[in-house]
Amino acid sequence: MASTVMFRRFLVTGRVQGVGFRWFVEREAQLIGVGGWVRNRDDGAVEVLASGEKKLLDSLYNKLLIGPPAARIDKVEVEDAEPFDGYKKFQIKESW
Repeated sequence: MASTVMFRRFLVTGRVQGVGFRWFVEREAQLIGVGGWVRNRDDGAVEVLASGEKKLLDSLYNKLLIGPPAARIDKVEVEDAEPFDGYKKFQIKESW
């Protein structure tokens, strides 16, 4: 049975900028084995676009709910995303 790659967008709000959140997400995503990127947004949120099998994306979601020690997570919104190029590795992108 072949695995199905899914694409999801996560929007994390709370105290998530200036606390190492993007580096936390990059490390966790690489450990889990999902591709995509993370970036700060001008509105104070952090946006994550990720690709992988459903169980891996669910695992990333659970990590986003916790965040690094200095963060405070108020909400993690999730929606399906359109497929995107470069989805096999995970990286930090420039701020939006």
